[in-house]
Amino acid sequence: MLDDKALDTLFRTARSHNALGGEVSDAQLRQLYDIVKWAPTTQNTQPMRIVFVKSAAAKAKLEPALSAGNRDKTLASPVVAILAWDTRYWENMPRMFAHKPEAIELHRPPEKAAFAERTAFRNSSMQIGYFILAARAVGLDCGPMSGFDNAKVDAEFFPDGRFRSNVLCNLGKGDPAKVMPRLPRLDFDEACSIA
Repeated sequence: MLDDKALDTLFRTARSHNALGGEVSDAQLRQLYDIVKWAPTTQNTQPMRIVFVKSAAAKAKLEPALSAGNRDKTLASPVVAILAWDTRYWENMPRMFAHKPEAIELHRPPEKAAFAERTAFRNSSMQIGYFILAARAVGLDCGPMSGFDNAKVDAEFFPDGRFRSNVLCNLGKGDPAKVMPRLPRLDFDEACSIA
């Protein structure tokens, strides 16, 4: 079991940050991915794809897609991760699910297009949760958000249509003075049952 310090870092005292600064190295981004890649997905599909937006030019391309409430904090962040999903993740299955390469047939469009889309979106969403935890584990604070125009992000960063954006996540060192007060959480009996 993780100790209290680790649980606090990942969950209990960790916060979504509205103001991120500092430096984020490429080595930290590689370390983050080298952790998150080990988390489970359906049949090891691993559909999440990431573009780490760091340069001023890339942020200028992202800016028109941001909602007004997210624009300033996103542009000021050292890194913005575009967390997307690969519509053709199944092409990697013979390698990623090598003990059963025929599993590709369960996912390959056109016959399985709807199933493949649900699988990619659901599993990339799970991977985004893992991504946030991995970022916290390597010492980065996060500001995940869905307040952006997916179509504009996709047109600018994924013009061939293969990848589709899901969530943006600002990364850096958070300013605790600009964190909102902690909001309540549901208790076990409100959210859970044991059957």
